[in-house]
Amino acid sequence: MPTVLRIGPYRFFLYAGDRDEPVHTHVERDGMIAKYWLDPFVRLSNSGGFNRVEIARIQKLIDEHRQILMEAWHEYFGRS
Repeated sequence: MPTVLRIGPYRFFLYAGDRDEPVHTHVERDGMIAKYWLDPFVRLSNSGGFNRVEIARIQKLIDEHRQILMEAWHEYFGRS
């Protein structure tokens, strides 16, 4: 599970087994894990126990770092 980014209490990472899924990232904090699709736009797939306020905060961080997250996905899984 490669870590792509760490921002504050959040770790953004990929699961090796997700190769056949659309481009996305997972984010965790204190045992909670959410999943966000990145393409064609950022959207929540699974909230993983985070509350609405924190989901909005995480989505803003992903919006700000979307390009980095997408590049990491393509580099890790070898797709363009």
